[in-house]
Amino acid sequence: MAEENFLRKSLKIALVVALYWFTSIAMVFFNKRLLNSDEIKLNAPIFVTFFQCFVAVILCQTIAFFAKFKRGSTFPTFKFDQKVSREVLPVSICFVSMITFNNLSLRDLGVPFYNVGRSLTTLFNVILSYFILKKTTSPLALVCCGIIMLGYMLGINIEGDLVNLSYIGCAYGAIASFFVSLNAIFTSRVLPAVENNLWKLGYYNNLNSCVLLLPALLLSNDLYTVYKFPDLANLYLWGAFILVGIFGFMTGFVSTWQIQVTTPLTHNISGTAKACAQTILAVGYYHTPKTALWWLSNMMVLAGSFFYTVVRRNQMKHDHDEKVQFEREKQKSGLRLNV
Repeated sequence: MAEENFLRKSLKIALVVALYWFTSIAMVFFNKRLLNSDEIKLNAPIFVTFFQCFVAVILCQTIAFFAKFKRGSTFPTFKFDQKVSREVLPVSICFVSMITFNNLSLRDLGVPFYNVGRSLTTLFNVILSYFILKKTTSPLALVCCGIIMLGYMLGINIEGDLVNLSYIGCAYGAIASFFVSLNAIFTSRVLPAVENNLWKLGYYNNLNSCVLLLPALLLSNDLYTVYKFPDLANLYLWGAFILVGIFGFMTGFVSTWQIQVTTPLTHNISGTAKACAQTILAVGYYHTPKTALWWLSNMMVLAGSFFYTVVRRNQMKHDHDEKVQFEREKQKSGLRLNV
């Protein structure tokens, strides 16, 4: 019975991670197409971020409306609660910062080198998990994190030799990396405030994000850029906007789900490995030639991520077995007391 429960839990985690990889990679390519492709090239990252959050709010309300007509539906109704909104605010601040700097980094660095920011995510998460959550990481897991970091740093050095790097893009990536880690930690702490309901969290998070982004949107040049955009009436453009908004919501939903079924650190390790796979896909898609050392750096990241997953899986199984053993001992003690 215990083995069956563990297998079910492992399969669920594998499904969530696969969904996260699919939605997140698709999201990056869609954003790149909007922000810096030859077909569109719309230099309005804050507007794109705002529109993603706005579409997510509308999507939540639409699903909630139709769910009312389904008998026995457990989908939550969204009635604005100021107290819940206030409790979700730390996540929203991190979320807005994360996706804004991600989009800025993506605009300046491009997809093949987009993982530059992810090189710091694991390091930030280990540090923040220790200082905020008071959680330590096992020595073997730290070694795996070190391999990932070495792989990325090697890739960064090689990329710097091959092309002219945008240092502001690298800075955006580093800042985004910090907020990715902070977002994962705050998300795990805020979930009880929304009754562990991912739809509720998504609704309040995106609603807060729209409000937070309004001042930046009004102060920036993005609205004027969109207004003066020559293809503003193009249905393809607005279809792309809506598609990016839907995938943005899906990515946020699945990211939160991944944090819920694993840990913040595991979520970011998954993100690191995903970024590596995403880079390999981008090299093939954009036909960007890379050296053997560049490929070696990516293999180091994948190897570190794989062995980290093995270490964490063994640790999870050990903790699960200990919990089952404790429950058995507790039941035996209760039976002896009853006798």
